[in-house]
Amino acid sequence: MTGSLRSRAVRWYGLWLALVFGITGVLVLLGFRHYLERTLAASQRTRALRIAGVTLRAIESGDSDLRELMTVSFAPEATGRFVAVTDRSGRVLYRSGPPQDQSFDPALIPNPAGELGSRRVQGAGAGELLLTTIESGAAPMQIRVATGDALAPLLVEERRLLATLLIVFAVLGLVAIGGGYLLVDRALRPVGELTRSAEGITSRNLSERLPEPVIVDEFGELSRALNRMIARLEEAFQHNRRFLDDASHELRTPLTVLRGELEALNRESVPGRFRDTVASLLDEVERLARLVENLFALSRLDAGRPTTEWCRINLTQLATATAEQMRLLAEDRGLRLESDSPLQVLVRQPVWVEGDPSRLKQVIVNLLDNAFNYTPRGGAVGIVVRGTSDEAILEVWDTGIGIPAEALPRVFDRFFRVDPSRNRSDGGSGIGLSIVKAICSAHRGRVEVLSTVGKGSQFSLRLPRVSESNLPESGAQESTAS
Repeated sequence: MTGSLRSRAVRWYGLWLALVFGITGVLVLLGFRHYLERTLAASQRTRALRIAGVTLRAIESGDSDLRELMTVSFAPEATGRFVAVTDRSGRVLYRSGPPQDQSFDPALIPNPAGELGSRRVQGAGAGELLLTTIESGAAPMQIRVATGDALAPLLVEERRLLATLLIVFAVLGLVAIGGGYLLVDRALRPVGELTRSAEGITSRNLSERLPEPVIVDEFGELSRALNRMIARLEEAFQHNRRFLDDASHELRTPLTVLRGELEALNRESVPGRFRDTVASLLDEVERLARLVENLFALSRLDAGRPTTEWCRINLTQLATATAEQMRLLAEDRGLRLESDSPLQVLVRQPVWVEGDPSRLKQVIVNLLDNAFNYTPRGGAVGIVVRGTSDEAILEVWDTGIGIPAEALPRVFDRFFRVDPSRNRSDGGSGIGLSIVKAICSAHRGRVEVLSTVGKGSQFSLRLPRVSESNLPESGAQESTAS
């Protein structure tokens, strides 16, 4: 069976209940049938004894014609019963005629020469017959009396009982399944609470713990086990953050020294082939320094440590200013950068957000740099800011090589590159987009990507928008992060 644990438990409970009700119903029907037949057989024995008494008295008085006597005393045809009386030699002394209700054919019923007691007689016309045979009297006046009743009325009672059982079991089943669902739902409610609490715990709030029930049961043990696991994860994350933070911090000093020495060496009169080597080393040191700064930024973002106080930001003006600063880089790479001009920004309605201006500027820089890296010469890169009633949307698009559909879910993973065979100098370090996602999450926003191979990509940053009426009057700074 598939489905949730709750639905599977209720289905199994329903199947088990149906099995129990089915077995109970069969046993009740069999018991009821046995009871009815036993009661009818006892009634037939009593009747047969009375018939035997009347017959013996008639024989003793010399009355050989029993038909009128039986009709007057017992009226078997009118009551729908069968009566037969034979003597010791098997000679029929009396045999009733067809009943008025035509429930059986007496001609098909054998004479009472068989075994004594009660038995079912089949093939007697419309239905079965329950026949009871007794012996009475002593030789030479010993007789055998058989009396029978159609079983059709018993079958009617059985069908009534069956209909009653079906109705009762259906009602009881619905009530029991409803109650079982409520019990299962109540029993599994701690699982839902644990699930919701566990989904709320991320790498940013590993200090939180799952609720532990006061009652000591399996759910309590599960909650405690998960809390111990979260504690181990928190310790591992702290070790990773400290290592990343310390490594980034320690690498800054030797990189600064290397950069200074290489710049000093580059200023001296050195042969041309050595000058090219020094310039190449400087480029690698710069790239390594950017990587260290990115790692340091990731470390601070993971730890949730803010760099500055948040303030209100005109996102349109920030995006335009940043794009203008990177326009020369785009021209050096043979790319056309499309963005609003400062004059257009002045006449347009501003789109306000709250956040860290330096971090949001880093997002724009990373998105534009990523577009530059993967757009061939002659292509175009664009940036636009627009707003909805509750969101500020910043879009960066390009006409580059695009991203395969299977790689889209991983483009924001750290150190993931769509084409690992590409030289690092041709693309990024693999953490620029992960920084974008981390900064976006820290600003209660999200980042999305759409891409088609060979046509380009579009990254959309969505942040909560602050309307003009909701802008704080004091205690906050207005910034464009120029």
